[in-house]
Amino acid sequence: MILFSGIKIPRRRFARGGPGRLNGASFHVSPSVTPSDLLRAIEADLRGNILPFWIRHVVNTPARTFHGQLSNHLAVEAGVGRGALLTSRILWTYAAAFRAYGDPAYREMADLAHADLLGRFHDAQHGGFFWSIHADGTVQRDRKQVYGQAFAIYALSEYHAATGDRRALDQAVAVYLLLEHHARERVHGGYLEAFARDWAPIADMRLSEVDQNDPKSQNTMLHVMEAYTRLLQLWPDAGLRVALRELVEVMLTRIVDARTGHLGLFFTTDWRPTSDKISYGHDIEAAWLLTRATDVLGEADLIARTRTLALKIADVTLAEGTDADGGIVNLGAPGGIVDGAKEWWPQAEAVVGFLNAWQISGEACYLAAAENTWEFIATHLIDREHGEWFRGVTRDGQVIQSHEKVGFWKCPYHNGRMGLEALMRLGPAHLVRA
Repeated sequence: MILFSGIKIPRRRFARGGPGRLNGASFHVSPSVTPSDLLRAIEADLRGNILPFWIRHVVNTPARTFHGQLSNHLAVEAGVGRGALLTSRILWTYAAAFRAYGDPAYREMADLAHADLLGRFHDAQHGGFFWSIHADGTVQRDRKQVYGQAFAIYALSEYHAATGDRRALDQAVAVYLLLEHHARERVHGGYLEAFARDWAPIADMRLSEVDQNDPKSQNTMLHVMEAYTRLLQLWPDAGLRVALRELVEVMLTRIVDARTGHLGLFFTTDWRPTSDKISYGHDIEAAWLLTRATDVLGEADLIARTRTLALKIADVTLAEGTDADGGIVNLGAPGGIVDGAKEWWPQAEAVVGFLNAWQISGEACYLAAAENTWEFIATHLIDREHGEWFRGVTRDGQVIQSHEKVGFWKCPYHNGRMGLEALMRLGPAHLVRA
């Protein structure tokens, strides 16, 4: 057994050599590649590239904070503000890394991010966290985006797990209580998207300029579920358990289409879908986050449902959203692919999602899929000159140079977590702190 975050996951025997079968496709598992080989490569990138990069290049040392944006060539974009999201994701990443490895440099980075989140983004008057600040530290957008509050819960919970800081747990619980009071939609279930600073309703609920202005979204539900899952592991409150259980049921019955293996993206208050687009990255991310949530809840029937679904989503992601080079495309629709670019985060989530499917099923084809996507990452996304990963490439693998290396959305959470999940799922248990 491997123990991580309080969850026991059985080690599966790796079928050396030979083909795996999936939806009529053949995935050959190289006899020279073992789980330990895959882990060695991923962990080398995590500890030798991703984690050092943010410490060396993103910390604004004089200000004891972080730069808001860096180009692919590491030029600091002066005057660019920051979102609470970037700080929360740095906090989660380095707290989790410190918990896994005990490196004091990771603790120092987590401490800095915790101080930044509380000192610059926390709303002492109305509670919760502002969405963004200007480069000079003044508040830019004071709205309460529920997605952002969820990441604060997730990060503060992990910081408590890593350091034992009780204040961080209290802070996470306080945000959870705010969401339950203001954001939970009790007629149809789930959570509304956004509020004004004082938690009053607002007309424009969009998470970003590319999102639809709908009252509910898969993305927000997914990350509230993620945050509540981690918090419940550390704070086994009965009310939180009920809230997580109900949100999992919303995911399974309102957001996931069990026939297609896809998740809807945007919804009306009463869960009528308003988009037919398919986000393969969110699909495969949801597959393993749902598995984690139900493992934490510990209900056998729910675990069985989500594991069956996780395999279905992995199958569909491989069949529809994965190119021959192992890369995961951005967006599809019922008629086919509508955005073939390959951003960094769907690749990272696919590696974890495929490893999750391998652990559930023992089928070597899923391990092969994880390996293939990792090879795509290693070939096309890792920046071997300046460090970290490129934000994205075109469908044929050309780097999109106009994208930033560090920014409002480009953070160490997806690829950093991929490395830590690989350690949990593929590595020796003694390296991971329970």
